[in-house]
Amino acid sequence: MSDKEYKKEQFLKIDDHLLHDSCPSEYLEQISREPWFSEYPFSMLLKLKDTPQSKRYHPEGSVWAHTMMVVNEAAKRKRESQSERTLMWAALLHDIGKPGTTKIKREKITSYNHDFEGEQLTEDFLSCFTGDVSWIKSVAKLVKYHMHILYVTEKLPFGDAVKMKQETDVNEVALLGLCDRIGRGNSDPDYEKEIVRKFQKMMLR
Repeated sequence: MSDKEYKKEQFLKIDDHLLHDSCPSEYLEQISREPWFSEYPFSMLLKLKDTPQSKRYHPEGSVWAHTMMVVNEAAKRKRESQSERTLMWAALLHDIGKPGTTKIKREKITSYNHDFEGEQLTEDFLSCFTGDVSWIKSVAKLVKYHMHILYVTEKLPFGDAVKMKQETDVNEVALLGLCDRIGRGNSDPDYEKEIVRKFQKMMLR
């Protein structure tokens, strides 16, 4: 078996666990210790382990720790999605842009623009395993717009709600965003659900 075939096999195993496990993080934690996980493109995920986050917003720790929580949350809610596979891969890859954008200045940790950077990285990652361009784009667009719940509800200038509605589905963004917001160490699920409902109302007017 060639290296490319072996990596494709590992991708398909991840795909299967994302779609069928109630707690996909258990398998992901296991394979993250395998030698092949340090090879490209899986190394893009491994970098999440060494990427810190603001303790104020993410007391759970690294981007990897957060991502595992988000993936598990998405597994609980995947049947609410139009495409379970798209949601689950977007959950796994939603913060793939953080390793390259995270900066620490005077003990303040930021990762500005990680959502937009993540769009291209998501395409790069998935393109290693499939030629389904339409599906790759659908995952990448969710990654690109997963922060728009914050941008829209707080009226921040970083987003583009009009373009978001043209490029993806508002309710899918809302679902991924809910998983992202609940998948943190200090989250209040009821509060986060209310924020997401507010976002949907603002977008569907």
